[in-house]
Amino acid sequence: MAAGDRTGAPAGARGRLHHVELWVADLASAEATLGWLLGKLGYVPADRWPHGVSYQGMGEYIVLEAGTDMLPGGHERCRPGLNHLAFHAGSASDVDALVREAADHGWSAMFADQYPHAGGKGHYAAYLENADGFEAELVADSAARPN
Repeated sequence: MAAGDRTGAPAGARGRLHHVELWVADLASAEATLGWLLGKLGYVPADRWPHGVSYQGMGEYIVLEAGTDMLPGGHERCRPGLNHLAFHAGSASDVDALVREAADHGWSAMFADQYPHAGGKGHYAAYLENADGFEAELVADSAARPN
């Protein structure tokens, strides 16, 4: 879906991410998990068509699409291709709140025994996975990370 520049990016935005298109097996399921998370992170639904929806961020947008051209088989983050998306998620307490809510929206915690430092000391983040095997990393702002 590349119908013009809907991001409103400034003229000097060369190299910035324009959009990400995620092909999903089930649009309703993806909206329940990924759509919920995107909404919590400040994205808003922008366009909708029979097999997809886009969520507008602060410049970039993310598309969820269950297109008819998709090949059979599920998402596998450990195969070549997209492993995960990582989002700035606000303060450490914002990350903690998202983790608490996520289970009610189809997400399970990855590396729960190492939370919130599974990414290393000084990296405050949550790693979540939905039933389709899609991973999202929620990273606390560096200025807001507790020691």
